[in-house]
Amino acid sequence: MNVFVINSGSSSIKYQLISMPEEKVICSGMVDRIGLEGSRVEYRSFLKEEPVEFTRNMPVSDHSAGLKEVAKLLVDSEIGVITNPNQVEVVGHRVVHGGEKFASTQLISEEIKAKIKELFPLAPLHNPANYLGIEVAEHIFSKAKQVAVFDTAFHQTQPPVAFRMAIPNEFYEKHGIRAYGFHGTSHKYVSERARDYLGTKGNRIVSIHLGNGCSMAAIRDGKSIDTSMGFGPMNGLVMGTRAGDIDQSVIFHLVQELGYSLQDVFQILNKKSGMLGLTGFSDMRDIQKKYNEGEKEAKLAYHLYAYRIKKYIGSFAAVLNGLDAIIFTGGVGENDRLTRQLVCQGMDYLGIELDEEKNAGPKQPVQEIQSENSGVKLLVIPTNEELEIAKQSFQLLK
Repeated sequence: MNVFVINSGSSSIKYQLISMPEEKVICSGMVDRIGLEGSRVEYRSFLKEEPVEFTRNMPVSDHSAGLKEVAKLLVDSEIGVITNPNQVEVVGHRVVHGGEKFASTQLISEEIKAKIKELFPLAPLHNPANYLGIEVAEHIFSKAKQVAVFDTAFHQTQPPVAFRMAIPNEFYEKHGIRAYGFHGTSHKYVSERARDYLGTKGNRIVSIHLGNGCSMAAIRDGKSIDTSMGFGPMNGLVMGTRAGDIDQSVIFHLVQELGYSLQDVFQILNKKSGMLGLTGFSDMRDIQKKYNEGEKEAKLAYHLYAYRIKKYIGSFAAVLNGLDAIIFTGGVGENDRLTRQLVCQGMDYLGIELDEEKNAGPKQPVQEIQSENSGVKLLVIPTNEELEIAKQSFQLLK
């Protein structure tokens, strides 16, 4: 079964064509800066011994134009991987917010699309783009079954003590205000990899997804029981441009005393805070360069970033009543050994002890970086949300 996976963002489309159940990636790529200057289409095919890579800088006015360009590349006589769009049997879509309506992967129908639209207010930056990707794919891959995989679904196993907020009940009962959690597709993928690797020794796991967006999940017996993100994807850890946890009174102070509008505050906390607000940079590679040069703002930011992660490890260890493994994943979690080093410092009380040499070692499918004396496995596992979407789509339809 050929599963075409679409991860549609507000100005980008990431995609992979995966043959299931072999889990063989046939091609992958992205359309970047949609509707903006400098837009481009990237494409890589893996049918030959050496990957074929193609990049075209071109105007991409909207998501429809971007996906149409990708469809042309898929069937291109020289670098294409199929002869007809109808050879795509399933299109798997990442949908960020499923609310309480969706606790599992869904075959998309008009009814499902209507429910996804109802959830726009809960994820205004993400769900509309995800929905647009569905509508465009229905037109281009008209013979394929369309499947929605929800980022929030993995966290629907959390108990009410984890997801309820201590505000009047009517806000939950009438308006669905509660913690939902995000990055569920990533947390599910890497935690299952860890459990396969560890066997029965992997029942209490903390998964740490660190990228531009960051979140953590406490996972017991393969099920999410708590997570750092909440009602929206701004809560919890310090992120690239998001503040993470913040005292609510700061928001009232910004509005009532400093004269900012609520929209101003939203932009500040979502787009201008986090590592960007602390250092002027949102990319950890830039910040690490400044850190190594001794810049005090970069040092504070790195330590604050790690400190917040350590606090969540402690709280999740309490919730899980112990730890078997900690997973680092995402672009930063997989590649930034300084972050892993700072997070693991001074955690011997919990049985966490890093091996510096292993931490600096080469990447592996599952990389152990703990010392021989560590009571907790420390694992670096590359995430693959697109493969997880393909797996869930295949399992739904096989």
